[in-house]
Amino acid sequence: MTKTILIATDFSLESLDILKKVLKKKNDSGDTHQYNILLVSGYEMNDSIRDLLFSTKNTVFNKIRSAEFCDAYSIIKNKYPTLVNKIICDIFSGSFQRTFNHYMDAKQIDEAYYATAGSKNLHKNQFEITNFLKNSPYIKAQEIILETVDFIPEKGRLAQVFL
Repeated sequence: MTKTILIATDFSLESLDILKKVLKKKNDSGDTHQYNILLVSGYEMNDSIRDLLFSTKNTVFNKIRSAEFCDAYSIIKNKYPTLVNKIICDIFSGSFQRTFNHYMDAKQIDEAYYATAGSKNLHKNQFEITNFLKNSPYIKAQEIILETVDFIPEKGRLAQVFL
């Protein structure tokens, strides 16, 4: 059986710690489900007609997501091949809780996770979706506590995924 997990992210390498913790916990517990992982960030679209007509998700992702991020989640996916069916990056561009609830319903979200510290690496037009997750009447989003490491030898680099 395939389930869908939503993880609130800012598309930084640090935000993948949530994914690592969730998958490690499921792997350690002997979970036999396969999961579609949805990495979601809020993104406020511009009101200009030109931007609305010619902006695609790929152009948005080119602005807010690094190549290291894509490589890192591929590594995590390969580490847990029995748990991860696929990993999808997505953006939510709504402004209201009702819109977010419809988004969650359309994506058939079974579980949702967010970090305690919140997003520190937000780009222009990005916003956090944690308040939407906390206020969702359909699902109980779980808060993941991330440890802060004082010294990371390669902060912002792919090696950070292996810590």
